[in-house]
Amino acid sequence: MANIPIWAGSSSFFPGDTPFGFYDNDFQFQQDADKVSKFCALRLGYPIENVELQSTNFFTAFEQAVTVYGNELFAYKQREDYLSIEGSEKSYEGTTTNFSTTLITPNMGPIVRLSEQYGTEAGVGGNVTYFSGSIPLTASVQDYDLTTFAAQQGISASNLEIKKIFYEPNPASFEFYGGLGYTGTAISMFGESAGLTAYGGNQFLMMPLSFDLQAIQQLEMYRDVLFSNHTFQLINNKLRIFPIPDTSDAQSKIHFQYILKSDRIDNNLETGDKLITNVSQVPYRNVEYKTVNSVGRSWIFEYTLALSKEMLGYVRGKYSQIPIPGAEVTLNQGDLISAASAEKEALITRLREYFDSTSRQALLERRAAESTARQSELDHVPMTIFIG
Repeated sequence: MANIPIWAGSSSFFPGDTPFGFYDNDFQFQQDADKVSKFCALRLGYPIENVELQSTNFFTAFEQAVTVYGNELFAYKQREDYLSIEGSEKSYEGTTTNFSTTLITPNMGPIVRLSEQYGTEAGVGGNVTYFSGSIPLTASVQDYDLTTFAAQQGISASNLEIKKIFYEPNPASFEFYGGLGYTGTAISMFGESAGLTAYGGNQFLMMPLSFDLQAIQQLEMYRDVLFSNHTFQLINNKLRIFPIPDTSDAQSKIHFQYILKSDRIDNNLETGDKLITNVSQVPYRNVEYKTVNSVGRSWIFEYTLALSKEMLGYVRGKYSQIPIPGAEVTLNQGDLISAASAEKEALITRLREYFDSTSRQALLERRAAESTARQSELDHVPMTIFIG
């Protein structure tokens, strides 16, 4: 049987002793590498038992443990922050951003982008242009093919999407602000009855713009439902008018608003090599070992031990039995590998649970519970009685 190298009892780390060298220039990593090697060897039975590993095996396990810790940490940060960083630039002026050391404040960017889509569909905003068109009504003609209108405008019929159909009444904003215009408080009607319109029109109570917008939408819906002379059915750009137009409608037009379906897609596509479009592009770098606190380093030491135990099991598995005079000794490679696998899984689970307990949601829930408990205590404190 070939001689199996065993740990010499001490180590001396130098930059270049790890496979990737991620942390070789970190002074704290250099200091801890030898300590971790000794820690693992002692936990594996040295010097009572030989440990068939070399210092470089321990250094490799140490480097991997730090990397796994950093990956778990940044995967957690990525889950917390991705909605706030998706679509942002990952580099500025040729310099790649390092999100590993960046404080990311939650923002409304994704919600604003989503609200633009709702605004487009509701016709109250968004980033898709609304176009206007019209077709003349013809007596005794009930069906109108808007494909013809699309061809006249140079638009593909499949790219045309009708958003709204209406007659030519006064805009709801005119009814809202002019004539017998009113706000929700009917202040303008009072102004007209008092003869104040002679001094520059209706008088209004100042209200937020959102209030006016909602009131106008309410007026439009009310008018469309109750005051329209006709109703319609629109299927695949085929417009059917009810009732059938007669000679009194011959001078009328049907107006409509439409969008180009391609705009809905084209106006919402952002491209560029600098943009973060998926989680694999978030610019995280390896964790700086020197910045890891004692809690994190303790986990790293334990995970290094589990990796070392796994390596030792594979080494001993190559020689399942060692002959000795008059007998053979069976090695414990199976036990080592099984124990190492269970320890690694338990350590990963513990780390993830720890990170989850510090998530924004968990912290806010804990703060709310504390606030409720504190208020409950205060409810039992008797109020001071004032004696004059």
